[in-house]
Amino acid sequence: MSTCSPFPAQLAQMLPVGEHGVGSTTSSPVFFPYDGSVIGQAPCGDARTAALALDQAAGMQAAMAATTTGARRALLMAIHDALASRGTELQELLVLETGKPAIDCAVEMARTLTTWQAAAEEVTRMTGETVPLDLQPLGAGMLGYYTRRPAGIVVGIAGFNYPVLLASHKIAPALAAGCPIIIKPSPDTPLATLWMVALIREVLAKHGLPRSIVQLVNGGIDVGERLVNDPRAAVVSFTGSADVGHQIARAAAPRKVVLELGSNTGLIVDADADLDAAVDAVIRGGFYANGQACISIQRVALHQDIAAEFTTKLAARMPEVVVGDPRDPATRVAPVINAASATRIRSWIREALDAGAQILETEVAPDNQDGTDALVRPTVLLGVPRNSALWAQEIFGPVLCLETVANIDEAIDLVNDSRYGLQAAIYTRSLANAFEAINRLDVGGVVVNEIPGFRSDIMPYGGVKDSGVGREGPRWAIEEFTITRMAMIRPA
Repeated sequence: MSTCSPFPAQLAQMLPVGEHGVGSTTSSPVFFPYDGSVIGQAPCGDARTAALALDQAAGMQAAMAATTTGARRALLMAIHDALASRGTELQELLVLETGKPAIDCAVEMARTLTTWQAAAEEVTRMTGETVPLDLQPLGAGMLGYYTRRPAGIVVGIAGFNYPVLLASHKIAPALAAGCPIIIKPSPDTPLATLWMVALIREVLAKHGLPRSIVQLVNGGIDVGERLVNDPRAAVVSFTGSADVGHQIARAAAPRKVVLELGSNTGLIVDADADLDAAVDAVIRGGFYANGQACISIQRVALHQDIAAEFTTKLAARMPEVVVGDPRDPATRVAPVINAASATRIRSWIREALDAGAQILETEVAPDNQDGTDALVRPTVLLGVPRNSALWAQEIFGPVLCLETVANIDEAIDLVNDSRYGLQAAIYTRSLANAFEAINRLDVGGVVVNEIPGFRSDIMPYGGVKDSGVGREGPRWAIEEFTITRMAMIRPA
């Protein structure tokens, strides 16, 4: 299979900053995780480039805030159409730079288009309310209402695992809210986001709007720090690790942050669950995106009455998790983003095994025949100690931990015993137990009889505890990127 990248060569020379772009201070290679080959060169900026982008964005606030509801809706739909016209090429590029299987990159592009369409529809619902000021005697005869206004410059920092989708979760609602935005992509996966931003800027120009409304600065920690620390950044929206999210929250205070951070997602399989469906959920939900999704299954709590049967069924289905080249439509697991991540995951597995855990024996191939240090084979473990990193932290790889529990209460307590709380799921035929899980699981979202990785891009997505603060999804992100303005009028 060819590793020829569809990334336009001209985009490697300039960063989309300002109206016409600026020359990059340097460039960095982007690698195909499957075999380590270089698929392209990404332009990089530095703190000065970030400062220039902030200057340009500051000058765009009035122009973007003045756009009408109709103009914003037309703009968002035109961007949707522009991305759809390049959907196949963007998908091919995502496979190369993320190393995710082709099936997962197809899902990313489909969800990206849904996000832009939904944002276009939500523009018309960005409304305020009237308030009964005469609740107090002094308010008699007065009119009170509030409207939503653009908050100002949005800084969006995206993770490597879903670069186009995560950037869209920030850019689309920012434009819908009337805000200019600066995106910083992950240095591991900047190419598809660069291409998307280039397409967006051309649509802006066609609609008579400055390209500077949407900018991108690729680079290192100095870029992120310059963007986050600047008081002109009204909102910082970050997707990534909890530790970095905490640093961003401290640096940005008291300005608003929207943090979509990590998790170690739990799945409960109840005594009366459809076991075939639950096993299928683990196969689908534990290994997609090479396990590098914040809501891929990590911990599975099995009711003691079905634990043995479930485990046997899961072992029998593991050969379906095909390991190989992510460009092959049959592949379900390929190497993770880089060798450093794979080394960390393997070390956590070894530590758990040394502490008494056991690997569920399956027929999955133990290594990659093409020879890459970034491959972690799909792995299922039993008896993982609760204090081990493999159980307590976010693995972000194709690894599952199975644990047996006595009842639904113990299962819920097990899932809740975590620093994280993004999303969880339960398989059960009991309506009572389903609602028990919905009401008691300390997470941002509960899924019943479907994988915990099921995510609708039109729902308020986000977590609690160390999984973050704020909500994504067009309607809720638009609210995050706006401020309310009160009006209280006493007629003369």
